[in-house]
Amino acid sequence: MSHLVLDAEALYQALLTGVSGLLRPGVRLIGVTSGGAWLAERLQRDLQLEGPPGIISSALHRDDFSQRGMTAAAQTRIPFDVKGSHIVLVDDVLYTGRTLRAVINELFDFGRPASVRLAVLVDRGGRELPVQADVCAARVALAANQSLALARDAGGGFSFEVESR
Repeated sequence: MSHLVLDAEALYQALLTGVSGLLRPGVRLIGVTSGGAWLAERLQRDLQLEGPPGIISSALHRDDFSQRGMTAAAQTRIPFDVKGSHIVLVDDVLYTGRTLRAVINELFDFGRPASVRLAVLVDRGGRELPVQADVCAARVALAANQSLALARDAGGGFSFEVESR
């Protein structure tokens, strides 16, 4: 059995380069809880963008809400007006597309943005909805029974955890 090793810090540098290519005046970052929010915070700092990034949760709009429920950490906080803004959604792992569908529904609860782009650290395939990233640092293949999650250490460094379910 092969072991997947991903250098999350190297992938972050690729994501940083890709997101910088999406920047134009008025672009705002919104990270999907929790890994995407961590990435958006660091991108915001490294790209020297004004103000804090937004944080968005998929919890209220998930099609499996009755199974997953709500967590205390899953709170949307968008410290700017979404209406008319150019938004870059940031997430750690793109898989089925269902989280992004829920996030876009949540985003529109706050107003109608001028545009929405998607930047992800890893696309693992397995789409169930027609969602694709504008920026993707890596594409990997994982078995359906495996999950890939971004972890952040106390110093803000990133790593990946691959788990079998």
